[in-house]
Amino acid sequence: MPAPSPAPAPGPHRTGPHHLDPRLLRAFLAVADELHFTRAAARLYVAQQALSRDVRRLERELGAELFVRTTRQVTLTGDGERLVPYARRVLDAQDELLAAFAQARPLLVDLNFPDQATARSVLLRARELAPDLELMARYESGLTGAAGELLAGRLDASFGRFAGLDPALRAGLDHQPVRYEPMAVVLPEGHRLASLERVPLAALEGETVYAGAGNPRTPEWTDLARQLFEGRGIAIAPPVPLAVGEEEFQRIMAKTRNPILAVVDFPAMPATVLRPLVDPVPLSPLSLVWRRGLVHPAFDVLRRAAVELSVERGWLQLPADGWIPAIDQHDMHPCD
Repeated sequence: MPAPSPAPAPGPHRTGPHHLDPRLLRAFLAVADELHFTRAAARLYVAQQALSRDVRRLERELGAELFVRTTRQVTLTGDGERLVPYARRVLDAQDELLAAFAQARPLLVDLNFPDQATARSVLLRARELAPDLELMARYESGLTGAAGELLAGRLDASFGRFAGLDPALRAGLDHQPVRYEPMAVVLPEGHRLASLERVPLAALEGETVYAGAGNPRTPEWTDLARQLFEGRGIAIAPPVPLAVGEEEFQRIMAKTRNPILAVVDFPAMPATVLRPLVDPVPLSPLSLVWRRGLVHPAFDVLRRAAVELSVERGWLQLPADGWIPAIDQHDMHPCD
């Protein structure tokens, strides 16, 4: 009896992705509809660079080229045409699901503190854009403090310096740059620098400045101060009792009389003056931050509001003499 023939060796095969981010399908359909990346990006309220990255990521995950791009035009490939009806059905089903649950739960948005002007402006714009959706403010006082709540699903979005988070927290989060916030210093009345309209950074040499040291909710802010003050002869004030609430914070600061590192929109405090920092202009990189995979109809509106305001107000334009840490320069681009 002849020996059985060996089984044929398995040929190469392609395994599909186990999960597709719906955002990638929305990016693909926008380009498929417009056949123009710039118009598609404007339709989605995202940067063209971010849209291109999303399309490339989808192509990698599917293992297929979806568009033919030339300097003159964009056209769908055969695989791209084949994907269009599938993508529409998936997103229609997602929209139907979200509509069914839209009234079940509000979007919980952390503003850090009640008078955080940038975050509050984004929230108010989102409410204007979608008055039928519920976006509710929360106040966690610091992005690190909010990050655990985001990852646990007890918050949906927050604002802060993404690059300052611990890598273990960043791994479960995404972000969208919103603003380079000019930084300032809060000085007690009668301080030697209080009479200046703007305070050169070099003028703070020899000062001890409060920057939240010891506060477990805001180490990203203290790290920003450390990098700003390094080599300039400015000390970070040691930890003080953790104050909860605006009144207690003001009381503790009045006792120490240390200058306070802040941003130019910091709320007024009794017996103090707020002065912008210059030469250079230090900037606090602020992002909208959320947990990976977040799906909520109001969240799309919140992102749109952030993009609109960033463009209208020039929030992401770096001044010629602006300063940010090197680690933040990469992060202050739209997320992949």
